[in-house]
Amino acid sequence: MDAITELSYALDTFYFLVAGVLVMWMAAGFSMLEAGMVRAKNTAEILTKNISLFAVACIMYMLMGYSIMYPAEAVSAWWPGFGGILGAEDNSAADVLASGGDTYYSGLSDFFFQVVFVATAMSIVSGAVAERMKLWAFLFFAVVMTGFIYPLQGFWKWGGGGLDALGFLDFAGSGVVHLCGATAAFAGVLLLGARKGKYRPDGSINPIPGANMPLATLGTFILWMGWFGFNGGSELMISNVEEANAVALVFVNTNMAAAGGVIAAMLTARVLFGKTDLTMALNGALAGLVAITAEPLTPTPLLATAIGAVGGVIVVFSIISLDKMKLDDPVGAISVHGVVGMWGLLAVVLSNEDATLVAQLTGLGVIFAWTFVASLLTWFVLKMVIGIRVSEEEEYAGVDLSECGLEAYPEFVGSQGSGK
Repeated sequence: MDAITELSYALDTFYFLVAGVLVMWMAAGFSMLEAGMVRAKNTAEILTKNISLFAVACIMYMLMGYSIMYPAEAVSAWWPGFGGILGAEDNSAADVLASGGDTYYSGLSDFFFQVVFVATAMSIVSGAVAERMKLWAFLFFAVVMTGFIYPLQGFWKWGGGGLDALGFLDFAGSGVVHLCGATAAFAGVLLLGARKGKYRPDGSINPIPGANMPLATLGTFILWMGWFGFNGGSELMISNVEEANAVALVFVNTNMAAAGGVIAAMLTARVLFGKTDLTMALNGALAGLVAITAEPLTPTPLLATAIGAVGGVIVVFSIISLDKMKLDDPVGAISVHGVVGMWGLLAVVLSNEDATLVAQLTGLGVIFAWTFVASLLTWFVLKMVIGIRVSEEEEYAGVDLSECGLEAYPEFVGSQGSGK
């Protein structure tokens, strides 16, 4: 095997694996963000959801999700069929050399990078249904979501299926990951209902503040950091000058979009509320990141900042609007990942000359429709069979006790605490 080819293969594989580790680190970001945004009496349960959903995602994607999303030979552009369980085989030196450069990283490194994306999509769901959903109902949904719902729509784009053939563009997953996860969350919230006391009988909104803003801020910074692997790793290669420069531009644009989202969300909140709301600033950062994820390579840094800024404005108005519609999302996940994910898909046409508005709208609509219908059906079956919501008494006492049998802050929150 040619020494330069071998070195390039090793470098690209290593880059892919490190990028995957950064995306895996986003699980810690989601955990800290959600733990900070829920009330103290629900902290242990939301942390349990986050570590267990990651494990479920890894196992289900190994058993069936990866073979659905990347089939060796699909039945059609819209149905990949079912393949086998992930094996331990990988590329040989002869295979790499014979490919003429087409095989430039380990196949198992690809699985690792893809599986942490699946877990990211499922993490979006956990925050939106926080504080009132049964833990095991959530985990049963995670089995279906990570094993089938997510991989099928992932095949349509990244697996070379129907959406890819139509010209739909989504570089790192504003649609495939973020819109998909948010849509699944939206379907769950519709069937689950709002937290008790969130909306008063007269229709007014009762704000329910999170317990730990330092944790929420830490979680946001961790997600911001992990996003460099999310977007940067999606370039898939770094072993030559052109690809290395592309990765650098993706990193810069990702960072600038987040910065634009923060400032725009802060300014919007200041104008609307007369205060600089920290939670809006945090969601503004994430909105900027989601917005640039569909296309972080072709914009200039200035345009990337503007795309993120528009996302930061959108997320504030979306959170307010969903609240007025009595759709209770404790962490703003549906707005950040869903509504802004749609903006990110449409923003691709601003810089990528290969993008068309028709193709972007088609991809957006197909991902939303499939995920919503499949998720709503799954949530409905779970609701009928085992129930998806804890009792009113359990919700009042906190799901830490009813679902986990322990409290995250036992010195500060008594078992009969007020729930603040």
